[in-house]
Formats: sequence, C-alpha cells, structure tokens
Amino acid sequence: MSSEPPPGRQPPEDDPFRKQPPPPGDAGSPYGGQPPPYGGSPYEGGPQGGSPYGGGDPYGGGSYPNDPLAGMPPLAGSGRRTLARIIDMILVGVVVALLTWGFDVNEYDVDTDKVEYGKSFTQSLVAAVLYIAYDTVMISRSGQTLGKKWLGMRVANLENGSTPSVQTALARAAVLWIPFAFCCACVWTAVAGGWSFFDKPYKQGLHDKAARTVVVSTA
Repeated sequence: MSSEPPPGRQPPEDDPFRKQPPPPGDAGSPYGGQPPPYGGSPYEGGPQGGSPYGGGDPYGGGSYPNDPLAGMPPLAGSGRRTLARIIDMILVGVVVALLTWGFDVNEYDVDTDKVEYGKSFTQSLVAAVLYIAYDTVMISRSGQTLGKKWLGMRVANLENGSTPSVQTALARAAVLWIPFAFCCACVWTAVAGGWSFFDKPYKQGLHDKAARTVVVSTA
C-alpha cells in the first residue's frame, strides 16, 4: 500500500503538529551542509563501494527519515488509551441516555417478559451516530477527544504527524463505531481498540490501521 496521502488531503502547512524537515543544509546531508571529511562523498570508496543506504538518501530525499515515527513524540501507552476511551464513552453515553430517555427510547423495556429489541437497536444506533460525530469533530480539530486531552495524548497521521483531516477522522471513527449499532458493540470496541496492545511497531488499533493514524503522547 502506498504511503502517499490521497489527493486533496495534504496537511496544512501551518499545522503546529506536523513534522518538520531537518534544518536547511545539503539536502539532508548528515554533515549539516558542511563538506564531508577527506573530500568527496562520505560514502565513496566505502567497504561496500557506495552508500550504506543502498543509494538512497538517509534522510529520505531531504525530507524525513525512513522511519515514519521520526520527529514525532513517543507513542502513547495502550493502557492510557483504553482509559481515555472509557472516559469518552462515559461522556457520550450520558448524552445518549438523556436523548433516548427524552424520546422514550430505552435500552430495553420489560412488559410481561417481553423485551422490545426495536428500542434497544434505536438506542444503539443513536449511540453510534453520536460517537462517530464526537470522534470526527474532536479529532479533526486538534487530534484530541476530551479523554485524550485530559490524559495527554493525541491522534496523528502516521505519514507526517499532522492532525487528521475530517475525512481521515470520519473513517477512523466509522470503523470503530458503526458495528456498535448492529451487533457485538462492546466486543468489537474491545477488539478494535485492544488491537493496539499487540500491534507492532506502531501500536495501532484496527481503526488506526484503517485511517493510517497513530496515537502519540503530548505530556
């Protein structure tokens, strides 16, 4: 899969979180624009007869190192991410409960041992829509939901560290929350988010993989 961002989704130049290229110099030269010692290329006549990077610029053509995480803060811990998600779920869950209570749509109603699953689905659908809207708006603005902000982390584009666009934030939220409305809500949320505990090297949840994002520390 190509690492190039789709057309029309380039991060804004004034994004304070976007990774910055190395200081001006000789196109990313490891000697900071100064002549290499002994004259000529620092890799000429080496034991392999060329660049140890296989002919490539060690700074990726004068932009970023080959490691996408270079220039970014450290990745946030999965435990802290889980706690932030629980905080966000509680905050949105309160709004969902108030809305569904106001419209008489409860998670379930028991009437002579009859459970009205239509109402249960309606509440789950309302919850999924609100979770998607909350995540999309908050992440596209600053990369942070309230839970992430309080616990010192943010979502960043893996490719360049910038704040995700609305399209990226929406895709990320949709993967996490659309299944919430249809089946196995808690199971899917746990699997998608919990994936980061085992994923290497970027600690991505399944929703992060779909949107090509990572969660990094800000504290």
